[in-house]
Amino acid sequence: MFDGGELRLVLLKLIADEPRHGYDLIRSIEDLTGGAYAPSPGVVYPTLTLLDEMELIEARQAEGAKKLFAITEGGTALLAENGELVEALFARLAEVGAERARTESSAVRRAMGNLREVLVHKLRHEQVEQETLHQIVALIDDAAQKIERL
Repeated sequence: MFDGGELRLVLLKLIADEPRHGYDLIRSIEDLTGGAYAPSPGVVYPTLTLLDEMELIEARQAEGAKKLFAITEGGTALLAENGELVEALFARLAEVGAERARTESSAVRRAMGNLREVLVHKLRHEQVEQETLHQIVALIDDAAQKIERL
């Protein structure tokens, strides 16, 4: 979804909006994408450590061992310098979320899953003649064309 520099800017912007814990940042990105993408803790926490070492954020103790991260003046300046890129990154996240919303109808997912299961069963458990394979491909292609014309 992002290269390292882009993820740093996304995390920095989210922290600028409000101080957050690492898990809150992961959940925020997941929410922005409608659940389509969530960065792993193995990527987020080292990035937060780097931002802290670069003095772009500062860690504050809160709720036991959890660290609450807040933006520094240097972080605010970096966001201002990269305003257009940050805006484009959040537009990308929003588009991923919008695409997920368009394509995640439960009825469509059920139908696609049903088709997949039937194909897997047919192709894995039965000896299928070449002619039958051509008919299956033709049916799938025909369905795709009909859907495209809707």
